[in-house]
Amino acid sequence: MDTILKHGLLGLPAREPGRTSCGESLLDLVFAAPPSPSLSFTCSAFTLSLSVNFSPLRAAFLGAHRRTPPCIKRPPSPQRARLPTNDSAVSPANLALATRSVPDRSFQAPSSEALPIAVTIPLFKRKKSPSKSAPEHAATPPPTMASQMPPVPPKDDVKATWNYLERGVEKIMYNLRDGMNMKDYMGLYTAIHNFCTAQKAVAGTSFAAHNNRGGAHLLGEDLYQHLIEYLKKHLEGVQARSKEHVDEALLTFYISEWKRYTTAGSYNNHLFRYLNRHWVKREMDEGKKNIFDIYTLHLVRWKEDMFTGTQESVMRSVLKLVQKQRNGETIEQSHIKSVVESFVSLGLDESDSSKSTLDVYKEYFEAPFLKATSEYYENESKQFLAENSVVEYMKKAEARLEEEKDRVPLYLLNEIMSPLMRCCEEALITKHSTALREEFQILLDHDKQEDLGRMYKLLARIPEGLDPLRNRFETHVRKAGLAAVEKIAAQGDNIEPQVYVSALLEVHTQYQDLVNRAFNGESEFVRSLDNACREFVNRNKICKSGSNKSPELLAKYTDTLLKKSSAKMTEEDDMEKLLTQIMTVFKYIEDKDVFQKFYSRMLAKRLVQATSASDDAETSMISKLKEACGFEYTNKLQRMFQDMQISKDLNTSYKEYLSTNLDADDLKNSIDATYNILGTGFWPLFPPTTPFTPSQLIVQTYERFARFYGNKHQGRKLTWLWQLCKGEMKANYCKVQGAKVSPTFQVSTYQMAILLLFNDSETVTYDEMEEATKLNKDTLDPSIGVFIKAKVLIAQPDNAKPESGTTYKLNTGFKTKKIKVNLNIGIKSEQKQEVEDTHKTIEEDRKLLMQSAIVRIMKSRKKMKHQQLVSETIQQIKNRFMPRIPDIKKCIDILLEKEYLERLEGDELGYLA
Repeated sequence: MDTILKHGLLGLPAREPGRTSCGESLLDLVFAAPPSPSLSFTCSAFTLSLSVNFSPLRAAFLGAHRRTPPCIKRPPSPQRARLPTNDSAVSPANLALATRSVPDRSFQAPSSEALPIAVTIPLFKRKKSPSKSAPEHAATPPPTMASQMPPVPPKDDVKATWNYLERGVEKIMYNLRDGMNMKDYMGLYTAIHNFCTAQKAVAGTSFAAHNNRGGAHLLGEDLYQHLIEYLKKHLEGVQARSKEHVDEALLTFYISEWKRYTTAGSYNNHLFRYLNRHWVKREMDEGKKNIFDIYTLHLVRWKEDMFTGTQESVMRSVLKLVQKQRNGETIEQSHIKSVVESFVSLGLDESDSSKSTLDVYKEYFEAPFLKATSEYYENESKQFLAENSVVEYMKKAEARLEEEKDRVPLYLLNEIMSPLMRCCEEALITKHSTALREEFQILLDHDKQEDLGRMYKLLARIPEGLDPLRNRFETHVRKAGLAAVEKIAAQGDNIEPQVYVSALLEVHTQYQDLVNRAFNGESEFVRSLDNACREFVNRNKICKSGSNKSPELLAKYTDTLLKKSSAKMTEEDDMEKLLTQIMTVFKYIEDKDVFQKFYSRMLAKRLVQATSASDDAETSMISKLKEACGFEYTNKLQRMFQDMQISKDLNTSYKEYLSTNLDADDLKNSIDATYNILGTGFWPLFPPTTPFTPSQLIVQTYERFARFYGNKHQGRKLTWLWQLCKGEMKANYCKVQGAKVSPTFQVSTYQMAILLLFNDSETVTYDEMEEATKLNKDTLDPSIGVFIKAKVLIAQPDNAKPESGTTYKLNTGFKTKKIKVNLNIGIKSEQKQEVEDTHKTIEEDRKLLMQSAIVRIMKSRKKMKHQQLVSETIQQIKNRFMPRIPDIKKCIDILLEKEYLERLEGDELGYLA
């Protein structure tokens, strides 16, 4: 079975197969060994599987040393050559080198049958000419060093052995490019093995007193210490030569020496692998400090003997290069990247040498780099801001931050990204945040969205950078809203609802767009916008006495949109958009119960009078209100729609009833009437404010329906809402101009009763009208006034006021071009009374709502402090309206009188079941 050594090239750039980093050939030797006890182990640093027979291996090494010619040429075939155990020549094959190995971690005794052995050994051919890509500061060997290695010294001569090894290490350190033939390499490997196993030599050394741990341990330590001393001396010379260079020349020298030194360290690590496998491994397993594998030892010595004395000069050179790049010059970025990599490689974990840390990099590279960055941008920003505007400075700062972000992947570690950004933000933004915030108000006044967005992005980078901006933004929006309302407040109480709502929406839309575009829709700016809008919607010049005016005007505007109009009907998409805008203003209204009362009354009128523009629009509006305020808020509104549907079915049944129970003449002479049955608990309608005696024809009609309804629903009482009734009357005494048909008058029930009096007489006095209809003066006079204005009636004497003694005559010469003439015009006194009644209802409902909330709270808590009860009540009902504390205290007193609550000791209230 063949077992081949597998390895990785750690820390070296990719190279062509079969070539070293120096361009040399790599050879792989394969030995065959006879059966003998063997040992199998695995190296954890790279994938390794190696079966070694120790005694035959040494013989094979020595045999190969004796028989291999000084110059080995690559065979034409890439196949591996297998060596027999006789004296035939060794056939070379490809060799690969591991840059770093660690002591073996596991041992296992294999079977004793014969196994071929694969050993990886670096062999180099001497080149005829030096490489053209050699670094400028290539190291040269001492002049006293001979080009040929002496023969391997005797095993027992420790001093001579080290001198021999020192020559080999010196050659690897300085003359690696010249190559090393197989004979020299095998001699060095054999000498290390002899040095570590020279038991006889141990007795004559200073370590003899500790011989109980074996010669491999003692002489391994001696060899390790010799190597340390050599590296110290070597690095002293490198450090001395480094002082001859400055700036970029120093970086070039440092990087060249670092690459030469680490490459040599990787080869030395391979050469001393016997020491790694045994003495180093044993010492590390026993927990000894400051013991490392040979490659790591090279890094440790570089850090202590070279890095400590040169890192400041190297960092100064690096920072000068970075500054040049920031100033717009072109630099050699690979120099900085190589320095960073070297600093990272020197970070060794003291508790486990096989692991690495970033401690060295953070202390000696990152910290000075951040400090220099901060100083550079502090100086630049001060100078730039002194010579340019704040807007130009923001553009400059934005560009600089982006440059630093792009610099990291070029030659820095990703770990520096966060601290570097914080450092730049501190210098470019935090230090000048006051100047930026002062510019914020100017940009707001001129609506500079792009510059506001740039300022937002910059200040958002620093802690609490946006808080002052949010406060100023809220103040600015509030002032803009109040100013917009003040412009239209000149109309006073007669202000058009559409004008008022449009003014509020214009301000909100402008700054909502600003928040979305410039401030990226950030939640805190949205909250500032909401706070400002809530303020100017509820407390502006029109809402002097309180916040009831805004919900009332909004409800009237909604009624205007949803009502049929002679103007062109609004498209469905436009209607949905307008309803959404209404809900935007509704969101900011504090007294939502006021809106509910006015909206429900106006909806009731639209449904009863059949003036709704669209059932879909009505349903959509109720759905939006339900989504905003919950089911309870819209429960009654939905029941109103149900009543209208029930009324439609009821009218159908009533017409079938009439067709069955009336003869043809009665059915022909009956009034075609439609009835709406409205539930008292759901419809916000009041009984008539005036007494009324309808004409006999109307009485016969509604009594017939009342009998039908009473039979169908026993126990129910009907109350006729005459002020909401209306009808159509045909004026047979005149014709429409240009047509042969008579006009139709659309009138209220009160007006109908007045006009029917003229069927019996051409002239009717004011007193007769008053006696026949029983209407009070506030209702009768406006109704007559509409007829006089429309020239349906003529007052005698002319221009006489509606009072006792005035006579009215039917105008038989009435002319109109319309087939239908609308005379059912609302009476202002009635409208004003309705508004007053609505406000009274709101106050009563609020008292009941506060009392019910107090009872619910006390029922669940049983006992509660007076102040806590007030606070809890406000929390529960503030979504409907903002209660006043004196009103809550009055409600508590009422509940105490009604014995729902009782007073306890210490300002505490208790619940009475």
